[in-house]
Amino acid sequence: MSETYYEFGTPAERWDRAQMFFDSKEYLTAARILRGLVEEAPEQLAARLLLARAYYHSARLGPAETELRTVLEQNPSEYYARLMLGRTLERQGRAAEAAPHLRMAAVMNGD
Repeated sequence: MSETYYEFGTPAERWDRAQMFFDSKEYLTAARILRGLVEEAPEQLAARLLLARAYYHSARLGPAETELRTVLEQNPSEYYARLMLGRTLERQGRAAEAAPHLRMAAVMNGD
């Protein structure tokens, strides 16, 4: 089985590559790389959070919501995941469900 560009390299190299694609607004490519990293190390919240952001920016809101909820299950005090979950729910037209997450994020951030 040959490795593709997306799976090639150490986790650190793939993380750098995913960040490069994310920064270049190539969100689907970043997500492709990040999915592999998340599968290999599901406890690594940074990769999962960046994956959620890539999904959000590419309008894949269902997968973004799933990843954000997983982050919050592992770390309920993750402010940015809480904020993003609220915004993701709002973007799906679920304002009532988003409101508690956005309020909590505001409190956590001191707003």
